[in-house]
Amino acid sequence: MKPAVAFIGLGIMGNRMLAAMADHGGFDLARAWCPDAEACQRVFALYPGIEIGVSPEAIIQAVETDLVYIASPPQFHREYALAAANAGKAILCEKPLGVDIQASRTLLESVSTAGVSSAVNFPFAASPAVVMMKRKVEEGALGTITGVDIHLHFSRWPRGWQASAAWLREREAGGFIREVGSHFVFLAERLFGPARLVDVSVRYPDDAELCETHVVARLDCNGIPVLLCADVGGAGPDIVDFTVRGSNQSLRLSDWADVYSTGRDVGPDGKANGGAHVWRAELTGDESAQRYGRHHALDELLKMLAEEPHTLASLEDALSVQEIVEQMLRS
Repeated sequence: MKPAVAFIGLGIMGNRMLAAMADHGGFDLARAWCPDAEACQRVFALYPGIEIGVSPEAIIQAVETDLVYIASPPQFHREYALAAANAGKAILCEKPLGVDIQASRTLLESVSTAGVSSAVNFPFAASPAVVMMKRKVEEGALGTITGVDIHLHFSRWPRGWQASAAWLREREAGGFIREVGSHFVFLAERLFGPARLVDVSVRYPDDAELCETHVVARLDCNGIPVLLCADVGGAGPDIVDFTVRGSNQSLRLSDWADVYSTGRDVGPDGKANGGAHVWRAELTGDESAQRYGRHHALDELLKMLAEEPHTLASLEDALSVQEIVEQMLRS
């Protein structure tokens, strides 16, 4: 039988997960709840077999619910995850795990005590691009890793497609470091082990309610230096790049799914052009590749529900990322 999923939160991420699970075909889109009545109506129109619950408690505690997917704003993640754990339900939570570190630590303890399966939705945990990068790193194809560069730029924040999520511009639980930077802190830790914040500089606007505008941070992953530079504002395209620099070869992950590697630049005569290196495409994250990645992540989720080994991010992984991110923002 397909695992029955209860969806809490029907905003951007909730709708993306509904569409992904419907396309995958391995899940029962059983029930959903959102404080936005219009969002509930839209989801019911698209998925008429789904039950719109009267409360989050009702859909969590329903006997038929196997998995609770949490796509609410971060400050509510702990409340719903605890309710799911207490009801004996498996948990898939959007990141970040939370914004209060101590609260997230107690959540992790409670979920562990309850003995339920749980994961946090960091897509890089099952990304084909990251699988390839991890393999190259582990095989030693890059040589000695000399450093990692993370470059994030957004012409506006929230981005246009996020305009309905007003909380993303607020300092309390939003901001691009929590929303986007956390993915790349996770990726650095997945590739190279636990990160330590060395130093950071953060700029905020005069309005105390609004989130960060510029962040420069240095991290260390088992001796590998990681430099994160992120900012908002100014004309031009958004940039989302993660570059691993090695003595033999470097890799760059761009726009979430495209992977490039360095190779020798060869001139018309077939000879190396002065030893210069250029970026060459290794993997293109076109729509078919992205669809494959979504299906692969959901296959890993089915493994988790079957209590089989999987690659999804654990609550421990998410807490580690949260500790780094909150340390950056509150330094």
